[in-house]
Amino acid sequence: MARKLYCRRKVKVAMVADMVRATMTLRSRAASACSKKIGEGTYGTVYKAICHSTGERVAIKKIKILYEEDGVPSTALREISLLKEMNHINVIRLDNVYSSRFSLFLVFECLDMDLRVYLKRYGPFQEMPLRNAVLHCFRGIEFCHGHRVLHRDLKPQNVLIDVKSMRLVLADFGLARNFSIPLKAYTHEVVTLWYRAPEVLLGQQRYATPMDIWSLGCILAEMATGQALFPGDSEIDTIFRIFRLLGTPTDESWPGVTTLRDYKQRFPRWSDTGFAEVRTGAVEAARKAGCSKTVGDSGALGEDGIELLGLCLKYNMVDRPSAKSALRHSFFEGADRATPL
Repeated sequence: MARKLYCRRKVKVAMVADMVRATMTLRSRAASACSKKIGEGTYGTVYKAICHSTGERVAIKKIKILYEEDGVPSTALREISLLKEMNHINVIRLDNVYSSRFSLFLVFECLDMDLRVYLKRYGPFQEMPLRNAVLHCFRGIEFCHGHRVLHRDLKPQNVLIDVKSMRLVLADFGLARNFSIPLKAYTHEVVTLWYRAPEVLLGQQRYATPMDIWSLGCILAEMATGQALFPGDSEIDTIFRIFRLLGTPTDESWPGVTTLRDYKQRFPRWSDTGFAEVRTGAVEAARKAGCSKTVGDSGALGEDGIELLGLCLKYNMVDRPSAKSALRHSFFEGADRATPL
């Protein structure tokens, strides 16, 4: 029998009970009838199901409880504890949590796809849809930071989209954590490599909200070009890709960088390119999409988008804007802010 550990909304999802029975090796006719696997990761499998009382789609993350190891994964406990306190249209909604003897079941709202799949299927965002999509991401992270939560793993795979309404939500809070002032030393084994801030790559242990802003900057560029900005195959490759685009940092451009644990004086010296590669990629994406109006020097980003990108990708993390400040940037002029929060 499944035990309900948390409930935000009263929904009856028959699949949860069915999956629990199947997990406990009991008979169940509908165990596979209403389940569709839509994803799988290190700690669990995600299924799509239908709420019998409302007909609403839900996503159910099934997480194995490994008693011979650490029991319930810490990522699951962290995700539950944070999301049950959060309620924002641009943050994934956790509806229910159930448990059985061997598994934990997290019931989320279900969206169509993640941003990575969307970009592959439909191509980069253009014109106003780009500004609206980026606005949703910054509103979501503004809410998180306002509630003292660092996401720590922002990437296109963790941004979900409802295609009909074009609503974007931040998801997968397994690496998220609360933060406090003064800052504590945290692990640097966070954020997927391509979206990891340079201070984390170079071994800084005290970091805060600017690390999420860096990740959103990388996502912004990817939304406009369809290509990851820093697709390194190792930490040093990612660092050098950052240096090639932004120039090798110095103590003048980034005070204290030479004292970081993994900084090396022998690093090659590159000059700032002014986002030349991003501009070219955005122009090419706009041309392919037939958006002739946006084909200038910066494609759909425009000069204000390049300026916002430059702010988000400042080397010195204290120079990056807060999410609240970024939302006041001219890039978002004309964007749809009517969606209720």
